[in-house]
Amino acid sequence: MTPVHDEDSPMLTTHPFDDDKLREECGVFGILSHTQAAAITALGLHALQHRGQEACGIVSYDGDRFHLQHALGLVGDHFSSESVIAKLKGPQAIGHVRYATTGDTSIRNVQPLYADFEFGGFALAHNGNLTNAQTLRRQLVRRGCLFQSTTDTEVIVHLMAIARGGSPVDRLIEAVRQVEGAFSLVALTPNEVIGVRDPLGVRPLVLGKLGDTHILTSETCALDIVGAEYLRDVEPGEMVVLTESGVQSLRPFQPQGRRFCIFEYIYFARPDSVMEGSSVYSARQRIGAELARESGIAADVVVPVPDSGVPAAIGYATQSGIPFELGIIRNHYVGRTFIEPTDQIRHLGVKLKHNANRAMIEGKRVVLVDDSIVRGTTSKKIVEMVRAAGAKEVHMRISSPPTSHPCFYGIDTPEQSKLLAHRLSVEEMRDFIQADSLAFISLDGLYRAMGEEKRDAKKLRYCDACFTGEYPIPLTDAVENPPTEANVRIRA
Repeated sequence: MTPVHDEDSPMLTTHPFDDDKLREECGVFGILSHTQAAAITALGLHALQHRGQEACGIVSYDGDRFHLQHALGLVGDHFSSESVIAKLKGPQAIGHVRYATTGDTSIRNVQPLYADFEFGGFALAHNGNLTNAQTLRRQLVRRGCLFQSTTDTEVIVHLMAIARGGSPVDRLIEAVRQVEGAFSLVALTPNEVIGVRDPLGVRPLVLGKLGDTHILTSETCALDIVGAEYLRDVEPGEMVVLTESGVQSLRPFQPQGRRFCIFEYIYFARPDSVMEGSSVYSARQRIGAELARESGIAADVVVPVPDSGVPAAIGYATQSGIPFELGIIRNHYVGRTFIEPTDQIRHLGVKLKHNANRAMIEGKRVVLVDDSIVRGTTSKKIVEMVRAAGAKEVHMRISSPPTSHPCFYGIDTPEQSKLLAHRLSVEEMRDFIQADSLAFISLDGLYRAMGEEKRDAKKLRYCDACFTGEYPIPLTDAVENPPTEANVRIRA
């Protein structure tokens, strides 16, 4: 079960030309009792690739031994090989795609994590971020625990190791009751595949069925790719145990309501997924329509910043009556062309990923629709590119409120001082990106698009802390050791 890469493997960068997007968290997949468990898991991870492009891993169990394959890079770079899949023997498996929200990008941090317990082997994959992981880690180290990685997920493994005996399920329950933060977990034991969702349900987790086989995964698009049926979302605070005898539902936490990450609808989830019963694509169209109602302007063409801006731009164009055109074309084959791009290549920046479609924008008043502005550097370059292609006016419309606060629940955001919306007013941001006008959807408008009259602080069912700074889960580590330039990556 030796990982396929060692610590000297080249360090790939997820977005070598653009650090101006919020990074997806991670994606998980688990399947019980199928003759092609590893192959199906690999397919599921392909569908979840947007949730993490730095590393991937699969652990399987054949009734006698656990088999582990970890790799830096994309799923297709490693798990498309029949010889690799053949090594992952057994009818049950779990998998993970990763973007590093905690820890560095090295093979020791690639999930699923594996450990040998008294009851046998145990593998764990985690989407989210634990906000008291460093506090717990210090306590565990003082007790003699030896950590093998720098990821927060390993804290759960050590909490299970010192638990007061019992079954793997009992140990996992005792462990997750001690952690704070956002987590959707998929675990593999000799007899079960287990899924757990944090008490507020910040991160997604769904249950599906393929024939007589049950699947746990982050998004419904991973069920679609393997031909599985979507059954339901795992509820906030629920533990689902898959065994040969069926599905068992446990409630290890006190009920705390629901605070699903609203940015899943804006950007993170794949548009063909269904989240919490709502089509992501339709939600983005509604957000775009609401944006047009709030901040419409006279223009000749609506142009999305591809690809994440497309559904909102369609909604904006439909509501405003302004024609929709693909005025920017994305190059889909850039992602890992260069492992360590030179300064000259970095300077080309956006042009390697996007190119203006001059025929659609020359001489026109253009409305550019994008999902967010983080540092603002990409927006500035895109506005410049569209102007250079002959646009008469460039108006930027953003389908999220200003992102003014960092996320501590599984999204890799810059430290607060690097967020453009934290430092500048909307008018100052407009001046920075050199647009003729700039508007964001309002918080109330975002909630209207999600089917509510407005944002009601007393009845919130979404986490919107990146817009408001109202964090629904304690930030224990951040309070005890505030983020700095040196440690913000771990904090996020």
